[in-house]
Amino acid sequence: MKALSPKKYREKLNTYKNKFKGQRCFIVGNGPSLNKIDLNLLKKEYSFAVNGIFYKTDEMGYKPTFYVVEDQAVLRDNLDRINDYICDHSFFPSHYKSRLNIRDDMNFVDLDLGFYREFHPYYCKPRFSQDCSQVAYAGQSVTFFNMQLAFHLGFDKVYLIGMDFSYDIPDSTIIEGVKYLSQGADPNHFHPDYFGKGKVWHDPKLDRVAMNFNLARKVYEENGREIINATVGGKLELFRRVDFTSLFN
Repeated sequence: MKALSPKKYREKLNTYKNKFKGQRCFIVGNGPSLNKIDLNLLKKEYSFAVNGIFYKTDEMGYKPTFYVVEDQAVLRDNLDRINDYICDHSFFPSHYKSRLNIRDDMNFVDLDLGFYREFHPYYCKPRFSQDCSQVAYAGQSVTFFNMQLAFHLGFDKVYLIGMDFSYDIPDSTIIEGVKYLSQGADPNHFHPDYFGKGKVWHDPKLDRVAMNFNLARKVYEENGREIINATVGGKLELFRRVDFTSLFN
């Protein structure tokens, strides 16, 4: 399929605006706690998942409704898998368009990276977009991107799972600034190969993630919506908690 023009992609994104108004969805994180729950419960639910979620697809058949990648290292290290991973809807930053095999399920969002740019006026200053057909804002975590997408799509209740919000850095890791090169199995995600040997990951900077999550919580609340943490354990205490299994009784 030939890539659409930027205008056509914005028009396509606009058709998603409030398409799922009043519905609930799940944003799937990648922490080890994901192995403690039955993802088959999400088969009839709307869910967002990211990056290496294809390992769970291989393992048990789970596939999200919405698939999202933001991190350029993830795209580079998993390009073939990402190009072959077809979901109902996929979302990527617009600047990755030339690196992907364009398909009908793919959507491209103008992602403002100012939060990462040291000399940008919004460096380390969170911003939240309520209309992703115009722009979305990077905020240290692909989950923050998902929170904006879920808002744009109109979801009223957003449940987080697999958001352990803690990282251990193995002694063997080669660290170059904010770039971490893994030398062995990944202890921080649900699969040892997620950021396994030879893959690049980054300093998670959880304090900056928390800044963005706090803003997302406020925007949702101001609009009569809510983000709720249904993770098993973990250290994320910014959102009200519920038991995951209780959501399906």
